[in-house]
Amino acid sequence: MRPVLAAALLALGAAGACGGSQASKSATVRAGGDWTRFGYDAARHNSGPARTGITAANLDRLQRHRVRLPGTVDSSPVYLRAARVGGRKHDVFIVTTSYGKTLAVDAASGSRLWIFTPAGYASWAGGERITNATPIVAPGRRYVYAVAPDGRIHKLRTASGQEVRSGNWPARITRLPTREKIAPALNYARGLVLAATGGYIGDAPPYQGHVAAISAQTGRIVHVWNALCSNRPGLLEPQTCSESGAAIWARAGVVVDPATGRLLVATGNGRFDGARNWGDSVLLLSREAGQLLRSWTPRDHAALESGDVDLGSTAPALLGSTLAAQSGKDGKIHLLRLPNLGGKGRVGGELQTISAPGGDGVFSAMAVQRAKGSTRLFVTTFSATWAYDLRNGRLRVAWRRPRAGTSPVLAGGLLYVYDPGGGLSVLRPATGALLEELPAGSGHWNSPIVTDGRVALPEGDANDHRTSGVLDIYRLR
Repeated sequence: MRPVLAAALLALGAAGACGGSQASKSATVRAGGDWTRFGYDAARHNSGPARTGITAANLDRLQRHRVRLPGTVDSSPVYLRAARVGGRKHDVFIVTTSYGKTLAVDAASGSRLWIFTPAGYASWAGGERITNATPIVAPGRRYVYAVAPDGRIHKLRTASGQEVRSGNWPARITRLPTREKIAPALNYARGLVLAATGGYIGDAPPYQGHVAAISAQTGRIVHVWNALCSNRPGLLEPQTCSESGAAIWARAGVVVDPATGRLLVATGNGRFDGARNWGDSVLLLSREAGQLLRSWTPRDHAALESGDVDLGSTAPALLGSTLAAQSGKDGKIHLLRLPNLGGKGRVGGELQTISAPGGDGVFSAMAVQRAKGSTRLFVTTFSATWAYDLRNGRLRVAWRRPRAGTSPVLAGGLLYVYDPGGGLSVLRPATGALLEELPAGSGHWNSPIVTDGRVALPEGDANDHRTSGVLDIYRLR
């Protein structure tokens, strides 16, 4: 469906800017710049720019502006500074709703600049087929890649929202979109758009978690690696594989190791045999997802699978060139040494296992802070937020805070933690001390981004199946 540009949406844009506080005059801040993907970088460190214009001293000057959206954004926004849209330069937030509408919002006014609605939208809107995927802006900023519940990745022009329909675009990455859900955020590396699939709530078979590496230029699928029936390359007809499951559904999805370019993912419940089926495992793939290089599987994988205790409810958090942390629904954090991950059929071998915050399952992406030779890991659950220091090859709890959170975000020397019950906490990363509590409605997996003197946070839960939603923009006044 052709996008509608700002001129045709003037009235809607005005309506979109209403509700809650109105946009008010605010100083233009240039500190931070573009935020083009979930987690800020391809390694998904959830550690953003060192300067954002927002500090502990001016947090009380943030004013909330609630922007009405034509759908729920159960993910995070992305941001471009001074992007050319509709022939003029705008600071722009771009979001994708749970039913696949992608829209650009002027960061200064909250007005809609363009909106893309995928063909077939009416056939799934309001139903069970959803996505929680954050879009991604490619280097060069000309194109945005976004997900829809049609099982496709759509390539959109940043300037207009118009869909590119040439080559293999839009790129289909599942043969059964009614069973295989594209839940994780998209990633990008070396000219490839990286996507992954899982299942919908209830895990109705058949589906197989898989990673797809897509040429950003042509939309051609370069490689597909299947977590079940992994001896079979390419997109599977799900019913032709004897196993179902091994979803790749963590918020961070495909993690790119910056040192090697290799890909890391974690899988959920499914059969593990160490040969062709890789349920409840951490997997190290080649740079184009064509080959499994190494893996780690916990010794209790059978109990995890039978008890619906997905290891892959979160993705690996890279703590350096050789170490990663992996958690899951089991309420534990496992410290892994990447060069020593096991080979075919091997299980166990982690360096350390420590309790996750409150002993609860982790459903969020973990944040990593590396500065002055030290490494700190921030982890949230539905009951608590904890910080861990990495010292002498071991994780140790640095501080605890009894407040739930989605994926924590570091930016400008502050830690932002959104409570899905409502409210956005701003903390001191060193101590966990609360600096400010920003008002926000309830949500699910939503997480903020912070740059150029603004915080953007969507509200709402995709599982409520609504076709309306809210984006909160906090600006310095």
